[in-house]
Amino acid sequence: MATSNKIITDLQGTFELHNGVQMPYFGLGVYLSEDGQEVINAVKWAIESGYRHIDTASIYNNEEGVGKGIKQSGIDRKEIFVVSKVWNSDQGYETTLKAFNDSLKRLDLDYLDLYLIHWPVKGKYKETWRALEQLYREKKIRAIGVSNFLRHHLEDLLPTVEIVPMVNQMEFHPYLVQQDLLDYCNVHKIQYEAWSPLMQGRIFDLAAIKEIAEKYDKSVAQVVLRWDLQKGVVTIPKSAKKERIIANADIFDFELSIEDIASLDSLERGQRFGPDPDTFDF
Repeated sequence: MATSNKIITDLQGTFELHNGVQMPYFGLGVYLSEDGQEVINAVKWAIESGYRHIDTASIYNNEEGVGKGIKQSGIDRKEIFVVSKVWNSDQGYETTLKAFNDSLKRLDLDYLDLYLIHWPVKGKYKETWRALEQLYREKKIRAIGVSNFLRHHLEDLLPTVEIVPMVNQMEFHPYLVQQDLLDYCNVHKIQYEAWSPLMQGRIFDLAAIKEIAEKYDKSVAQVVLRWDLQKGVVTIPKSAKKERIIANADIFDFELSIEDIASLDSLERGQRFGPDPDTFDF
């Protein structure tokens, strides 16, 4: 399946998670954004530009700045979809509960919209998931999910859960489409989400995408981010630059043809620019 039937309207549009929560399908990633003024500014610029989804993680060491940026934006907290993740060394039942509360304190928030298991740590992710279910039942999180879970991780986890993950955040770009995994998640109503959608900047070297971009009078980044959404994939490009944050979101005045989506799909080569979920060692 190359395209999604999910409706894309504007920067504040959403995809519905299987528990009914509306997740903005476009957001700001803050990986590598320095805590303090850099990340505060990035978050404020994004929210001023219309973004309503901010994605961080405890390992990014910038949750405090993210929280300050949200507060300083002047936008009601309820309008912002805030995401964080439990790091590998904190996995396990009790340690995850503590890690979550620590993240909440750093962000200076009363709840999170989405909390993810950052990586599938062998022997630990089932206990970690139990903790997420507990936090969800206590209404401290509006939605729970996983990140970097391949199909075999999901097949191992799903028979043991009370609540099916609502999201799976994966490295996703034209060199790593993993359509089988995307289809599997769609069947189980697990919302797919892209990290590193621009291949850590390498996307700009691909001639095939430059040609498509010229056709639509758009940038390579805008074409790829639009492709994500038309595939039904939530996307969170990261930037700390105001112009880039604004430009990345300028993708709602055009639509890629089915042929161009297929052309981007065909670039798949199983190539990762981040760690492999089966061999990562943090």
